[in-house]
Amino acid sequence: MIVHSGVMNSYVMVTFALLGVLLIGGLLIAMRLRHKYHPNLIGALIGGLLCFLLLEALPALT
Repeated sequence: MIVHSGVMNSYVMVTFALLGVLLIGGLLIAMRLRHKYHPNLIGALIGGLLCFLLLEALPALT
């Protein structure tokens, strides 16, 4: 995919970031249902994922 516009580049990055969050979130939900992990552990993993996402993706968007 060739992206020529800066605005379109931002949209593509946000789309891929949201897709990654959905996929990882689905994986974490499946782990919770199958292995009965504690909800605090799942919340901590989601928080760590979002923190990593903000630290890595936000500088690239601005």
